[in-house]
Amino acid sequence: MKYTEEHEWLRVEGDLVVVGITEHAAEALGDVVFVELPAPGTKVARGDEVSVIESVKAASDILAPVDGEIVEVNADLGDNPGLVNEDPMGKAWFFKMKLESLKVLDGFMDEAAYKALID
Repeated sequence: MKYTEEHEWLRVEGDLVVVGITEHAAEALGDVVFVELPAPGTKVARGDEVSVIESVKAASDILAPVDGEIVEVNADLGDNPGLVNEDPMGKAWFFKMKLESLKVLDGFMDEAAYKALID
């Protein structure tokens, strides 16, 4: 897994990248009550707003960590946004992206670097 400074995680599955938020981010948000997901087929650039999470504390944007195309979204989050609190690093992934090259992931933090960031 790779991590962003915006507390997103990225996991490679075949030729796709799965994106979600970290446990640290989920805890900071509190109880998640709504998740807005992008439409599959949406082309995004790094830094574009892709999703919105609303919790009892605040609303937060999920930004595209890399340039690519959203090819799948986690529909389970629409029905059960609380999954973000229950399993942020697993079942609560937000979307899957197709990238031109997975090499771009080399520029992101590994787990040790992310832990150092949040400590």
